[in-house]
Amino acid sequence: MGTKTNIDQLNSFLRGEISAVETYRMAIDKVDPNSPARIELIANMDSHNQRVMLLRDAIRALGGEPADGSGPWGVLAKAIEGGARLLGDKAAVAALESGEDHGLKDYRKDLDELDPNGRALVMTELLPQQQQTHDRMSALKKQLASA
Repeated sequence: MGTKTNIDQLNSFLRGEISAVETYRMAIDKVDPNSPARIELIANMDSHNQRVMLLRDAIRALGGEPADGSGPWGVLAKAIEGGARLLGDKAAVAALESGEDHGLKDYRKDLDELDPNGRALVMTELLPQQQQTHDRMSALKKQLASA
């Protein structure tokens, strides 16, 4: 596995994480400050932000230059979140859960594109955190559906 390929794949993950942070920030700005959902959204945004830092460090350790924006993922996330804003909190949480689903699939699908150190980072740090943020949004979606 070449270092360039490893850096490229980690940068792809990084762009997805930056997009997640941007999307959660938009959702948090929309949610009522007293909403219990706000706490969950902030926790997920913080988790994605931590992954941004981990990925940037890993890319720099390989001698690469970390992506500084979300690229096409950010445009897609903004479109999804913008549409969800028009439909309310339930739709926004559903859109966020969909993004979490995509993140899980992305990490799992692209594991083979990484060297052993990159795979270890994904398996021990990134994927467990991604599963946690996914589960948090799934639970919130169910809670809002039953309210």
